[in-house]
This record gives sequence, C-alpha cells and structure tokens, in this order.
Amino acid sequence: MPSGSIKNGAWSLRGRESNVKPYQVINRATEKQSLRSLVRLLETTLLTDSTNKSTSTLSNFCFSYYNAKECSASSLGPGGLDLAQAFFKPIQNNAPPSPTKRHTKISVIGVGNVGMAIAQTILTQDLADELALVDAKPDKLRGEMLDLQHAAAFLPRTKINASVDYSVTVGSDLCIVTAGARQNPGESRLNLLQRNVALFSNIIPPLAKYSPDSILLIVSNPVDVLTYVSWKLSGFPSNRVIGSGTNLDSSRFRFLIADHLDVNAQDVQAYIIGEHGDSSVALWSSISIGGVPVLSFLKNQQIAYEKQTLEDIHKAVIDSAYEVISLKGYTSWAIGYSVANLARSLLRDQRKIHPVSVLAKGFYGIDGGDVFLSLPAQLGRGGVMGVTNIHLTDEEAERLRKSAETILEVQSQLGL
Repeated sequence: MPSGSIKNGAWSLRGRESNVKPYQVINRATEKQSLRSLVRLLETTLLTDSTNKSTSTLSNFCFSYYNAKECSASSLGPGGLDLAQAFFKPIQNNAPPSPTKRHTKISVIGVGNVGMAIAQTILTQDLADELALVDAKPDKLRGEMLDLQHAAAFLPRTKINASVDYSVTVGSDLCIVTAGARQNPGESRLNLLQRNVALFSNIIPPLAKYSPDSILLIVSNPVDVLTYVSWKLSGFPSNRVIGSGTNLDSSRFRFLIADHLDVNAQDVQAYIIGEHGDSSVALWSSISIGGVPVLSFLKNQQIAYEKQTLEDIHKAVIDSAYEVISLKGYTSWAIGYSVANLARSLLRDQRKIHPVSVLAKGFYGIDGGDVFLSLPAQLGRGGVMGVTNIHLTDEEAERLRKSAETILEVQSQLGL
C-alpha cells in the first residue's frame, strides 16, 4: 500500500514531496489507481504527522475528503470520469430540476447521547435531505458520522456531513443545539449555567452567521434560560428561537395518565407548562380523554378523587428524568423522539400545538421581564405561529407566574 508523511509542512506520497493539499494528492493518485485501491487507501493510516498530531490531521483530512466537491463519489472514475453520467443517460426533452424544489437541512450541535439520539430519529423519520453534525471532539465526531453513513442502505437517502467548523451548517433550515457543559462534583447550578452561557457565546453567533434565516431549537439544560441566552446572542426574532421545554414532560404526563386509566396515550390531551424543572405547572383543569374533560366528568358523575393523587402524578413527571439517569446514566431516546416531533411540526408546517419554551412576556400576567418558559404554542414553518389561549384556573395562573419569577431570578444573576 502507498504510504505518506509530512515533512516540513509538505505532504509526501510514496516519498515524493508536494505542497498541495492532501485531497489534491489523493485526486491525482486516482488517475493511476482503481476505485477499490482508493477506498482501501482511505481506510488505512495513510498520513502520519511527525509532530505527533496525526489524529487531528487525519480527522481533518477525512472531513475534507467527505465534504469536498472535488472528491464526490460521482467523479472517482479513472481520469476523474463522472460515474453518474456513465451509469445514467438522460431522457429526451428533459429539463433541469425545478428551482422551487425544497432542500431541507438540519444541523445538530453536540454529538453526545442526546444529540445522536436526535440525529438518529431525524434520519429514520426522513425529516431532512441533509444532516450536519458539529462537535468540539473531532475523533468522536468522525466516528459518529461514519456510523450513521454506514447505515445508508437501511435509511432514507440523506447527505450526512460533519465538521468542527460551523461553516458545515451553512444554509440550515433548523439548528438543534444539544451541547452543554457537564456539572462538576460540588459545582453550583449557577456556576454551571455561567459556563454554559460562555459555551453558547461560541455556538450561537456562528450558527446565526451561516444560517441567518434558520430556526434555533435549544435542547441543552437549563433549557429555558439558555433559550433566552440564544435569543439574545443570535439577534433572531423571538418566533425563530424555541426551547424544547416541557414537550417531553407533557409526553410523560400523558403516559402516566393513560397508564392510570388504561387508555392510549394519544387519546389523552394534557399539558405541563412553565419551567422545564421543579416549578413546572400541570394543567389539570384542561385534561381531556377522547374529548371528555376529566375533572368536569368526575364532578358531574359525583366521583370523588383526592388532590394528592394528582400531585403525585405531577411529581412522578418531574422525577422521571432523574429516575432514568440514575438507572442508565443519561436520558436519550425519549428526548430524541420529542425533538424530532418538534422538527417535523416546524419543517413540515404542521401547525401542531406543542408545549415549548417561548418568549412568554405578556401572557397570563407574566410582565416581570423577558422570560422564556413553556406554553402551548402552534408551530409551523415560520417557527412559533402563536400561543394557545388556553383557560387556566386562578391557582394554575399563579403557579405559572411563580415559575416565571424563578427563571427571571436566575437570569438576573447572569449579568446579560
């Protein structure tokens, strides 16, 4: 097999030094090698860096290979022959593709457990024509990209790119941010939040630069505060900055109610709103099953129930994530499905109602300042189309305002 090395900044192939870029050397080599030899060449450690930076060098080379137009699969024939033209002949009287044809691109920032669960669900549900992955760890990033690419035969056709450079996200319709700092032992939540704010200052501006017309969907926790931070850093209108909020909490809520009553969770209409956290609010007054308001039905039928039972169900919702984390170390699949569900509503203009984190100022007496928290919102291609005018009891409205105050108190300590 041919070998290569770096000498004084020059790339060498079979001992011949050259100052051209690595993918240019590879392209030149294809003039004398078969496609099989080229693939085997890429699968071996072709490049060795004398400065002990072989891992990052090889990763950057591989990203260049997979992303560079010059190295596209269609032009890997002998002498740069376009294989697509060799395999397929155009029909008579054909026309180029319509310029109005929609190409959907989603970028996922952070390829941890949550980010990859979201990416995998997006692929299986055929929500994007192109998927871009970004992370600060090049080796893990390339590994995750390859792992998904190798499943191409079992998935809808989607172009998958990955890079540590945010330019890979250019032209995204939806940017999903899952990256976040891990909490250190003994670290306060405020200090963790401040580190995440610093991290977001390096994430959000590049996303806004490369995709100024995209929708930002924030998943990182604490999601409500970081959605507010993203709104400030991006300069986007508020309808195009959304937090995943209590969409998953509401799914857990519906599951527990359905489990209690032995019905399908899809027949249960129930929302958790407010903070994605301990101060969230369960809207018991508006719960319905098959169109039947539950509490009104129990009252009309003179069926007694204990309020503590309702509080226990709500507490089980709040504790659900902690239980999963204590058992398997992290949550991934449920949030993956939840975020993919939001992506579908947004990009397919479904106009569905989801409890997500939105700019809540002016709703239900929340007037203390700009705050993002979850409210039932209609989602479509333009982002947040509007907030549902759902009826709240006095108790529910008061709890929602207290939830907003909790978030505002944390925001005031950030000095934004």
